[in-house]
Amino acid sequence: MHEDIVATERIPVAFQGEGSGTGVLSWGQREIWLAMVNQRDHLGIGGRKPLPPGTRVEEIADELRYLMTRYPPMRTKLRFPADDPERPTQELFASGVIDLEVFDVADGEDPDAVAAVLEHRYKFEPFDLAGAWPVRMGVTRQGGCATHMIIMMPHIVSDAGGGSVMLREVETRETGPVPGMQQLEQVRWQSSPEGRKHLARTMRYYGELLRRIPTRQVPGPFEPRTPRYWAGDLDSTALPIALKAVAERTQADSSAVLMVLFAASLSRITGIHPVVLRPVVHNRFRPQLAGVMCMVAQAGCSTLEVAGIGVDEAVVRAQQATMLAYKHAYFDPYELNELVAEVAKERDPELDISTFFNDRRMGKGRNDEAIPAASRDLLAQTRAASTFEWTDRQDNPFDRVFLHVDDSPGDIKLRICFDTAYLQPEEAERLVRNMEALAVEAALTPDAPTGVPQ
Repeated sequence: MHEDIVATERIPVAFQGEGSGTGVLSWGQREIWLAMVNQRDHLGIGGRKPLPPGTRVEEIADELRYLMTRYPPMRTKLRFPADDPERPTQELFASGVIDLEVFDVADGEDPDAVAAVLEHRYKFEPFDLAGAWPVRMGVTRQGGCATHMIIMMPHIVSDAGGGSVMLREVETRETGPVPGMQQLEQVRWQSSPEGRKHLARTMRYYGELLRRIPTRQVPGPFEPRTPRYWAGDLDSTALPIALKAVAERTQADSSAVLMVLFAASLSRITGIHPVVLRPVVHNRFRPQLAGVMCMVAQAGCSTLEVAGIGVDEAVVRAQQATMLAYKHAYFDPYELNELVAEVAKERDPELDISTFFNDRRMGKGRNDEAIPAASRDLLAQTRAASTFEWTDRQDNPFDRVFLHVDDSPGDIKLRICFDTAYLQPEEAERLVRNMEALAVEAALTPDAPTGVPQ
């Protein structure tokens, strides 16, 4: 139903913004580009939203013009050099024209259902990153008024932190200087003497880490399932309650608590420790990147010692390890991949650091007043209501293990994506369920053991 809908109108939207030029990809762009290539997916970000009654299509066209004018990544196209097409460059344009697609919805039809089909189409139809603007925007119209707006961009345009900046600024129509160092400015700094010194320090950190960690962070390879790559979701109302209790007691960030739960559960399953996790870092604590709307998030790397100790002590250690990961999460991923390959030749062909942790929760504090205090009865009741389901089985690759954390009011979702050649589905489900169980135990018992043998 609705799959064959076509735009009834295309409104050309002209824009003109500051800045133009060419350059290589910035470090953040390189990182997401490699992920897009590996996963054979443009990793679209965006979605659909209902519009206030009476909204005119012209208002949405004005919003599209504002976005294209203000944010350089939306005015950027990739270039694929003939001598090295696997390492694209970029070209930023100062002006251009983009179409706003309008889809008329007949009386009696559900405009949200039409918008949902468009959201899916915009997300999964491949983007022409060299020939078209990396933004798709459409609007559904019924009875002469706009009902829903749909926008989608490939992940190389921005990360979640940049998306938050965009949403905040478009709400107020901010007209001041665009904050932060833009992507071509980042490229210039990264190739400067100061940028090269920073990169050299970071590569020394990774070189030392790679030469001391267990070379294998997951068992295998095994005979993979068909399809090979799976994903599943654990939805838990117990986790927010338990996390708050542990975070308040340890005075730690709840992300550090989640990393300990992840590391301990993974180590229980694999028998491998210490555990090496790669937390996704937004990097906007760096002064030159504060408030920027572009792709600057990168995965740091930290070693978590969780064997033979309690959760509280492990959380304190994780806080320290996380600080190191954050400090060294701004680097050239091309050089890191070359370093991993070099050390793998020295130590083990299976050397790998593809265990990722991505805390995507909007509110990550420990003092959320809406979350009730932990009690044995409440945690037992909420844990009994938790659900797990397999959501994806696909041939397009995931990393070996990737845990995403999302939230909604009163709920946390643990999304585990993995390669069945290295983690079996039953182990993946047990991993996230163990995280919830350990969180509940730790909430009720100060310094509960992680359960990882020394």
